[in-house]
Amino acid sequence: MPANQLLEIARTVALEAGELILRRRREGVEVADRKSSAIDIVTHADRECEQFVQARIAELRPQDGFFGEEGADSSSQSGITWIVDPIDGTVNYLYDIPQYAVSIAVVEGDANPETWTQLAGVVNNPAITEVFSAARGDGAHLNGRPIQVNKETDAAFALVATGFSYSSEDKAVQAEVLRRVLPAVRDIRRPGAASLDLCAVAAGRLDGYFERGTKPWDFGAGTLIVREAGGRVGGFNGAKEGTDLVLATNDALFDQLHTLIQG
Repeated sequence: MPANQLLEIARTVALEAGELILRRRREGVEVADRKSSAIDIVTHADRECEQFVQARIAELRPQDGFFGEEGADSSSQSGITWIVDPIDGTVNYLYDIPQYAVSIAVVEGDANPETWTQLAGVVNNPAITEVFSAARGDGAHLNGRPIQVNKETDAAFALVATGFSYSSEDKAVQAEVLRRVLPAVRDIRRPGAASLDLCAVAAGRLDGYFERGTKPWDFGAGTLIVREAGGRVGGFNGAKEGTDLVLATNDALFDQLHTLIQG
């Protein structure tokens, strides 16, 4: 199936899932469990949404694989895998901060950024009715309108977002990186949802974004959207983006920000 047709399926399911989590948010959010630490939470809505998305994909694309943040994992018989974060920005969701999203990526291969080929991606923020999307080779869009990354060339004037780990030890290391980066850029933002940070770069609302410790479901859709918006995405020293680093910006700023982050 062509990438643009996969995108239409992803958009339909992301919109349906967004309606579900928005309805649950209005009803009141309950923490279901903790994950990597006491402050790394999962809500009942996270689990319900992932189950909903998995069921819809199984209905529409029964031969495809599925890989979700909350543990859903099925192998692909078609060569296509759907990578899903049912609620990216769960703490924002808990606090009713309107910066959370359903993120759905469609890739050829499995859920490995080193080997996958990204085909389509949708990031839906239902709280403010914004849907970012991209199909491979077709550009990036926000609510159907084409978007592009900024053309800033000097890191000193770059507005950059980042994110932090739930681990106190990792946060201490990230704070040291921030001490290098902050004085060298215009300012830092920490909105709290990796997928939306990436989309903000794609839409020109940010000049760059970097984070360590993210997972495929955090960046699978957003990095494609950045690339299709004319941006550059990668990891350390020419590697592809991954848990070690996701850095997204434009060509002119990439090496400057990489140097600052690496130290």
